[in-house]
Amino acid sequence: QAQLVESGGGLVQPGGSLRLSCTASDEFTLDYWAIGWFRQAPGKEREAVSCISPRAGSSTVYSESVKGRFTISRDNAEKTVYLQMNNLEPEDTAVYYCAAGRVHTDYVCYQGSASYGVWGQGTQVTVSS
Repeated sequence: QAQLVESGGGLVQPGGSLRLSCTASDEFTLDYWAIGWFRQAPGKEREAVSCISPRAGSSTVYSESVKGRFTISRDNAEKTVYLQMNNLEPEDTAVYYCAAGRVHTDYVCYQGSASYGVWGQGTQVTVSS
């Protein structure tokens, strides 16, 4: 069964950095899938953070709250998508999920969670002094 596993979460001080990884299981050909990162803070709805288009990842999208601080990238050979998070703020505290979805072209990804059918189990990110 195709699976995604997130890692790299933890506790970091404000202004610090973390790199999250989303790794696909062996039976999952990650190349053909758009990948999205989402997060959910306690008491809040899940929100989109970023996404990257399939194959070369030529298209990326960021939410306004993370633009300029977070960078999404993919290494298909390693079956992994990364989310580099810099200048973290307490408001970034949440469980972060990655998800995979099929799109009709290699040049788009979508922020809507309905576009994604395979989800990881999540990794906790806590930003606190």
